[in-house]
Amino acid sequence: MNTEDSKRVLIADDEPLARQRIQRLLEALPDYRVCGEAVDGNDTLRKVAELEPDILLLDIRMPGMDGMEAADQLSKLHNPPAVIFCTAYDHYAIQAFEVRAVAYLLKPVRREALADALARAGKLNRVQRQALAQSTDAGNDQLAVRTHRGTELIDLSDLYYCEADQKYVTLHHRHGETVCDYTLKELEQAYPDHLLRVHRHTLVGVRFIQGLRRSSDGQNQLALKGNATLLPVSRRHASTVRQWLHEHQPSP
Repeated sequence: MNTEDSKRVLIADDEPLARQRIQRLLEALPDYRVCGEAVDGNDTLRKVAELEPDILLLDIRMPGMDGMEAADQLSKLHNPPAVIFCTAYDHYAIQAFEVRAVAYLLKPVRREALADALARAGKLNRVQRQALAQSTDAGNDQLAVRTHRGTELIDLSDLYYCEADQKYVTLHHRHGETVCDYTLKELEQAYPDHLLRVHRHTLVGVRFIQGLRRSSDGQNQLALKGNATLLPVSRRHASTVRQWLHEHQPSP
């Protein structure tokens, strides 16, 4: 990819060594180039207005206006950059929902984690980010999941289904799979408008429900839009699924 096609990245961190380390990581990734640096929240807002970056790598604890406040200001812009937090603290993840961060990485940032976050940010051009912001205002939710890479933000609108296996729950979504330590009960209670129980081991994202099928051995299975997996539906929950289909699917 030539320089003109590269994604423009602004690095905002009050520590020079931290900015230098992020810059070195970016230099190893051919599709991105650093367009500038900022040292605090106010400087970040000025540089965003001046340089119009595609992606902002943003520290949280900075003097004066901190990164979270700066991100909140940027989230109100008509064409905001995609924000990726890079921080030494893991307890700001919930606040990151409110400013529509694409990812939340813990320092020291690993190259693989940064590359993954940048790839996700790069999939959203400015027009798409604006549409995403509007859908968030309309009630779209995100789920913060702590992983070995830091805290990952998953849009519930991208979540196909949640599957319990022993003490962990795997989230199957558009971008792959993520293991979390939430229980199905916690997820079901927190997001009743997004998730429907179809089995004691499974919640499904309602926007992906396609229809019920019967397997060769007579078991109910749920077909999903955009996903080839057929999910088993227990007898206990079959009537709930049928009722949901009756209420939400158009009549033939």
